[in-house]
Amino acid sequence: MTAPDSGPGLAGPVIAGVDGGPSGKDALVLGRWAADVLDVPLVVAVVHPEPAGGAGRVDAEWIADRHRAAGAVLDGARTVLKDTTGPVEYRTVASTSASHGLHDLAEELDAQTIVVGSGRAAPPMRLFAGSTAERLLSGSVCPIAVAPAGMLSPPGSLGRIGVAYIDTSDGRAALATAARLARRTGSPLRLYTVVADHNTTLPPLIGEDSERAFLSLAMENYEATLTAAVASVPDIEADFEILTGNVVETLSELDDVDVLFCGSRGYGPARRVLLGGVSTKLMRRAKRPIVVVPRGD
Repeated sequence: MTAPDSGPGLAGPVIAGVDGGPSGKDALVLGRWAADVLDVPLVVAVVHPEPAGGAGRVDAEWIADRHRAAGAVLDGARTVLKDTTGPVEYRTVASTSASHGLHDLAEELDAQTIVVGSGRAAPPMRLFAGSTAERLLSGSVCPIAVAPAGMLSPPGSLGRIGVAYIDTSDGRAALATAARLARRTGSPLRLYTVVADHNTTLPPLIGEDSERAFLSLAMENYEATLTAAVASVPDIEADFEILTGNVVETLSELDDVDVLFCGSRGYGPARRVLLGGVSTKLMRRAKRPIVVVPRGD
């Protein structure tokens, strides 16, 4: 789950953000798997409030209490990861917000991925990005992975990596990042493109002949771009599937992939995550872990 411009030999860590809630365990499960696959360290981070106006103006007892609370969260993470064999570092970060602290830490460590859990309102085995995840997803320099609630075991059992693909710079960035992970796991890739229902793409009363012609042309275009995309990763077993329906609902219900990669929207600052409509909604309802990748140049 390296950033689009990462290459072989880069060893930036995977960061798992935890806050002591149940979603922290989900982030640790997904983060440990990602770090193991990428053969990099895992950094477990908890962000505690930074005193406004400097520590000298804040009651020392309050500061000590915040440090104790952060330490307790990390102790809980150590218990979850007690059987892990890979390198793990535990960090506390003082910042004005959890998202800001994790973002700064990712830049400091040149992190490959930030992993967080779903919000407290998430139903079992579904994503529901909380406020920290959503803020991270609005400008991160590295991919952001969100684990579904109640993630009991790491990915790998399904043996397939998915990519929500459109032929844009952000779609190609998502494919490149997913391909790097596939090379590490040996898993095949499947590219998914969803053709929206004709009721949502065509005006009413346009006529059946025109409707069929439009959909046929769209399908031919999707098949051509997907075929080219698969050919761009010749060293990986890859195929594609064109689905029909509501884009968000269809991608959210995918349950045959270990993790689904998607790009940021196709405009905005280069190499920054900047959520578009589809990726935003996927983060609130998907069944499988989602990785949003910064767009390319």
